[in-house]
Amino acid sequence: MKRNWGTVLLSTLVISSMTLSACSSDTSSKENEGKTPTDGTKGVAAAGFPIVKEPLKLKMFTRIAPTNGPFKDMPVFQDYEKMSNVQVEFIEAPTDGFNEKKNLLFASNELPDVMYRSGLTQLEAIRYGTGGQLIPLEKLIEAYAPNLKKLMETYPEIRSAITTPEGHIYALPGIVSVNSARTDKKWINQAWLKKLNLKEPETTDELYEVLKAFRDKDPNGNGKQDELPMTARNGLSIVPIMAGSFGLDFQLGYNINLENDKVNIWMGSDRNKELLMYLNKLYAEKLLDPELFTQKEAQYLTKQGTGNTGFFFDQTNNPMLDGKVQDQYIGIAPPKGPHGDRLQLASPVPRDFGAFAITSVNKNPEATMRWVDYFFSDEGSTMLRFGRQGENYELKNGIPYYTDAFLATGNQSKITPYAGGGAPHLISEKVASYINPPQVQEAQKKLDPFMPKIRYAAPMFDEQTAQQINILRNDIDKYYEEQSTKFIAGALSFDKWAEFQNTLKKMKIDELQKLYQVAYDNLKGQK
Repeated sequence: MKRNWGTVLLSTLVISSMTLSACSSDTSSKENEGKTPTDGTKGVAAAGFPIVKEPLKLKMFTRIAPTNGPFKDMPVFQDYEKMSNVQVEFIEAPTDGFNEKKNLLFASNELPDVMYRSGLTQLEAIRYGTGGQLIPLEKLIEAYAPNLKKLMETYPEIRSAITTPEGHIYALPGIVSVNSARTDKKWINQAWLKKLNLKEPETTDELYEVLKAFRDKDPNGNGKQDELPMTARNGLSIVPIMAGSFGLDFQLGYNINLENDKVNIWMGSDRNKELLMYLNKLYAEKLLDPELFTQKEAQYLTKQGTGNTGFFFDQTNNPMLDGKVQDQYIGIAPPKGPHGDRLQLASPVPRDFGAFAITSVNKNPEATMRWVDYFFSDEGSTMLRFGRQGENYELKNGIPYYTDAFLATGNQSKITPYAGGGAPHLISEKVASYINPPQVQEAQKKLDPFMPKIRYAAPMFDEQTAQQINILRNDIDKYYEEQSTKFIAGALSFDKWAEFQNTLKKMKIDELQKLYQVAYDNLKGQK
């Protein structure tokens, strides 16, 4: 399944601004704080299966995506119940209206045992955790989650992304260790390059010249100037896609560069001005899709499959497969910018924050932690994503692939909660065949040398600081998006850049930067 990383990053740059209902709980945070509950834990196996000797029932509240079938019909949960002896009753709520139903559970204190694939925000995790409705998980991870513990040791950015300033973990994320699932590839039409005798562009200047040739020299050979040189997903997704060529990073889930352990929010910087001016030049000369700010996702995907697009961005090659033009395209490295920068955008290893949490009514948290930990292994993730061996998938060199017969049914999204995103599990090279075929792997190799060593996810803030940041960013982010769109589209002159900078300062962007600096300092201190 595709992940729209440009869109995902931009959308996750905004902290949820929903007003959460005040919640009450029969269990105080002080009673739960730092403890591993022990009620009903007899018979929990330290390793192996079954997890418990006597059947155990858990209620899990979950979001069901439009593409999914009922969770009870999914082979992963049917087979895992037999393995683990843990019977799960899923309380399913559709994507539309899901947040309202989730908030009602906490407001009424009518809690399930587990919040599964429930997309808890950081603010929700902190509020419900400190309020006692979610229990701390750090000691449970230490004792009952060897797979997750190993991943957290391998990728320290996981711990920093889910640990509160007080040192507690109230929710688990999804984890993506395969690089190709963390990036949008830079797909260029190699058939057009060959026809026009052009080489792969290595710099932003060379990319500009290639795009002009795509526009003017009839690479599709139909005698019409109908080629689309470059397109991207709707809106400002083009900014993070091209930002690395101008030395701009997206650390801590925001428009942030980390320079000698100093947080620098770069929205009003000269480098960002250079980026927006470059994009404005492409847009003004019709090298960048004129429908960039109006097209829907379906339109964008269709343009990838026509073969009449010169340069675009996507995690996988699925849209090209649909259009049967995949051989026309290859991935290229990030073009070097005017100052020599070639940084590749990548989402963090910890993804889908709040994918799994244990509530205070759960009498079997140890068994529950063991239950979810299996899906942070390659074996468990294979079961979750691919279903049953032979029936749904087969192994080739140890890697699972859907069988042709099963692919022909079109039921992939019906057998796994992975479809629709947000499930707590591991996406590694060993379970990513569907999104990481050879063509994608080759494209990723072009990006690997320019990947950041660590991409820090949005840090956990205490509730008061989270509210402060939320207030500041509501105004700053809206203003930045509106003005950047105008700069790119030519509706706002760059003569207004100083005014733009001054407005950001009036909106207290310096104060926002200080709050992120404190969070980063705390993060470094946790290591």
